Amino acid sequence: MKRSSPNWLLGGGIFAAIGASVCCIGPLLLLVLGVTGSWISTLTAFDAVRPYFIGVFAILYLYIGWQLYRPISQCKEGSVCAIPETRRYYRLIFWGLLVISIILILSPYWVLWFF
Repeated sequence: MKRSSPNWLLGGGIFAAIGASVCCIGPLLLLVLGVTGSWISTLTAFDAVRPYFIGVFAILYLYIGWQLYRPISQCKEGSVCAIPETRRYYRLIFWGLLVISIILILSPYWVLWFF
């Protein structure tokens, strides 16, 4: 994978969003899957690092957005951002993953509706 490709940034942003939601949506998903046990309540210990994951998420997605929406004239010739079809493809992936990530980050608020 090329260093100029935003794939690793998109993956990092999704990882940060999952990390930010593991304290709240993790126990719910495990219970839905039929996994039980008192150890599930220990996932709330991740609540202390949640702001750091959200910060990493925000930094990565702001950088990705800047990379995807900067003018083509600023891109190196032959790089990923210089090809309009590729930019459009990455922008669609960016917005789709951004919506999923925001849903995961906001999970402590909407998970409460299920209980």
